Amino acid sequence: MQKRNKEDFIYGTRAIIEAIDAGKELDKLLIQKDVRNELMSELVHMAKRHQVPFTKVPLEKLNRVTRKNHQGVVAFVSAIQYASLDNIISEAYQKGENPLLIILDRITDVRNFGAIARSAECAGAHGIIIPSRGSAQINSDAMKTSAGALNHIPVARAENLKTTIQEIQENGIQVIACSEKAENSIFELKLDDPVAILMGSEEDGISPEYMKLSDHAGQLPILGKIGSLNVSVATGVILYEVIRQRQ
Repeated sequence: MQKRNKEDFIYGTRAIIEAIDAGKELDKLLIQKDVRNELMSELVHMAKRHQVPFTKVPLEKLNRVTRKNHQGVVAFVSAIQYASLDNIISEAYQKGENPLLIILDRITDVRNFGAIARSAECAGAHGIIIPSRGSAQINSDAMKTSAGALNHIPVARAENLKTTIQEIQENGIQVIACSEKAENSIFELKLDDPVAILMGSEEDGISPEYMKLSDHAGQLPILGKIGSLNVSVATGVILYEVIRQRQ
């Protein structure tokens, strides 16, 4: 199990309510599924109001995070302040630049996420979009792997990735899916227009639903015997193909 730093999570119902009330950014809540009381109900309502993702889990999962008196709830603290997708897009256009976004579908490895953020910031990407659930926690490990890039590149959290992709397209940005199942090479696609690069899970790639929504799909040529590249490496290659075409 990944070692957690004490600053990456907080526990206890009242402490978490106060953290949300104070505007602290939380990645997600783990709530013990069989705990029902007035204070827990208040916390759930507050989480919904502030769009903090939460999952009902068994006691054993909470105990694996901490053995202290968590009172049935643990909150994972984000190392960053999340940005608004609307602001990311509008700021890019206001600068007279073609937006370059990265959409991550279920990237769960913290170090992969940090490495992607580092490449994205170096390549001048305007922002990263992740789903509220099923993504790597943005913690101190992610910050370290990003070499501090997460202090500089905005990250937006999407409650519904399908509607978020559609919103991106409505803003004149083409969604380019990177998948080994694509027929065309990524190098054959036109990437100097406004684009959002969609990258899929380390386990099974991009969800079929999001592949269908994409405007185009491209693959990176694989000449060796290994079937695919690490997702953070693949993202870096594609980002620099965007730079090559735009220059």
